[in-house]
Amino acid sequence: MRNQLVCPDCGSIISVYKNPLPTVDIIIKIQGGIVLIKRKNPPYGWALPGGFIDYGESAENAAEREAKEETSLNISDLKLLSVYSAPNRDPRFHTISTVFVAIGTGIPRAGDDAAQIGVFEKGKFPSELAFDHSKILDDFLKAERHTSQTS
Repeated sequence: MRNQLVCPDCGSIISVYKNPLPTVDIIIKIQGGIVLIKRKNPPYGWALPGGFIDYGESAENAAEREAKEETSLNISDLKLLSVYSAPNRDPRFHTISTVFVAIGTGIPRAGDDAAQIGVFEKGKFPSELAFDHSKILDDFLKAERHTSQTS
């Protein structure tokens, strides 16, 4: 999508492009469960830890940073699950999320924009998940079942 603005200094037409914002979400496996945070900012609800990729930062580094900021956990064995890009996945604006699966170490503690933290058994997640995190977790569980059946 392209919008046009007028430069306040010279009066020239400026093209402004609206691009989706890159984000990461992380499925952190720890203590036999999955870490979820309860968001303290809108949109509210339980969610996977994650956030925006900073300029000059890789998606992998953003995942490590966001995991540490929101959960106090260090993560390792980072693996790509999938990319989610539906224009309505975030009610605030169009985001594209690179979703990783990782192993967490440490003691989960809510930080940054997480009001609460919980470790949930696979398949026993809260009903009020933010964004498209229900779909992401369903896809994760399907991938894990498929992997265990082919092993």
